[in-house]
Amino acid sequence: HVMMITKICLSTGARWGEIESRKDHHFKNNQVYLTYTKSKKNRIIPLDEALFLEVKQHIRDKGEFTNCQESFRRALLRSGVRTVRGQASHVLRHTFASHFMMNGGNIRVLQSILGHSDIKMTMKYAKFSKEHLNDAVRLNPLSKMDTSWTHR
Repeated sequence: HVMMITKICLSTGARWGEIESRKDHHFKNNQVYLTYTKSKKNRIIPLDEALFLEVKQHIRDKGEFTNCQESFRRALLRSGVRTVRGQASHVLRHTFASHFMMNGGNIRVLQSILGHSDIKMTMKYAKFSKEHLNDAVRLNPLSKMDTSWTHR
């Protein structure tokens, strides 16, 4: 189950425990239904159709998820990735958030996906490298305009 839960967490930003506790009926209509979450907010997060079908097949073939977070931690250690103590699986949530924003996602949408009530918490998750600040040059309203008329 470790690989499947990892894939779901990376594609949804869900917490490990939120996915690990999901049953077959929580996956429907190409979505995962998250209930009884840490923030006490129910969330529905869409899944890529191919991943959704893979999840459904996995549950049919191997049964519903079991507690496997420790197996994930051991695999992470073997890979050489180091994390803050107690935050091993949380790295997937942070990775989702960072890539969501780097790929053009909206911070308010990310806030909703992650279930944060405070945008400041979402901003902690959506870390950017300094190179991404260059998007200010590339994405500003004047970047695509013909400004030759302003020099007359």
